[in-house]
Amino acid sequence: MEKIAVLGAGSWGTALAMVLKDNGHDVRLWTHNQSHADEINQTHANKDYLPNITLPKDLKAYTSLKEVLQDVSTIVFVLPTEAIREVCQKVSEVLDHHVTIIHGTKGIEPKSLKRVSEMMEEELPRQWYTDIVVLSGPSHAEEVSLRHPTTVTVSSRTMTEAEKAQDLFINEHFRVYTSADMIGVELGGSLKNIIALGAGITDGLGYGDNAKAALVTRGLAEIARLGTTKGADPLTFVGLSGVGDLIVTCTSVHSRNWKAGNLLAKGKRLDDVLQEMGMVVEGVRTTKAAYELAQIENIEMPITNGLYKVLFEGANPKDVVDQLMKRMRRHEMEDISNVLSNRYKL
Repeated sequence: MEKIAVLGAGSWGTALAMVLKDNGHDVRLWTHNQSHADEINQTHANKDYLPNITLPKDLKAYTSLKEVLQDVSTIVFVLPTEAIREVCQKVSEVLDHHVTIIHGTKGIEPKSLKRVSEMMEEELPRQWYTDIVVLSGPSHAEEVSLRHPTTVTVSSRTMTEAEKAQDLFINEHFRVYTSADMIGVELGGSLKNIIALGAGITDGLGYGDNAKAALVTRGLAEIARLGTTKGADPLTFVGLSGVGDLIVTCTSVHSRNWKAGNLLAKGKRLDDVLQEMGMVVEGVRTTKAAYELAQIENIEMPITNGLYKVLFEGANPKDVVDQLMKRMRRHEMEDISNVLSNRYKL
């Protein structure tokens, strides 16, 4: 048994805490909101994030970082991208011993254009950890909390750290693979949220399965183009944190990003959509970051560009989809050969 702090008591953080509890660990859940902590501790529920789920009675929530981190061997960050730096800075003020660091956040920071692990490395004292581990893959918190079969990937620059995370989480309901491609795992998990927004839009417009299949397939090509340019292995994107995450996020009503896109297609304003959702929609911030990255790297990402226009320039979703269909003709295998040649120098 290990003492583990999970920072972030949203749906995904709570679901991961439940997995760790199932594995017999002493798990502490941190939230910045006292009423949220009281609800978890007194009612063993997290109704705003995981309705109808009963939490383990000995899963305790904290609001004090110093208290939640005392004597823990592992810290799991499951926070919105926009909160990562602030919480890491606060952790650095109180952390006083070596720990394993894992994060389950899927996003890219606008302006800095950094992956979550890069943000964390800039804020956390390096003497207290070996290397950061990322956990990603097709995993709706609602289904994980019900112990439905789920498979994810963990990755780190140090494989022993990834294997430790694998050992902490793996059980008969929650299967965990390891990968050496941390860049690909992080970018695949982040960029798929953009395509999920697009999938929600095509569904909201009533365009059917053909359109969504095309969007997901061409979206995967965009993810691979950007990912390999940043150093990822293209094969990662046909794995769990690529195709796997795309499937689950683009086809499920559990997906916040799909739902946000669906509401946008029905004519709602972005601010109203985000307010109605009540939870973070990472794809919005990631679209902005990926758009900026594509400009810098001179990478063609027409779906991302179209979604940027919808989200930040007020473009009509139907007009953007129609424009994508009118793009000049090209050979499908160009993308595959270009991605492979970029990675393997063919």
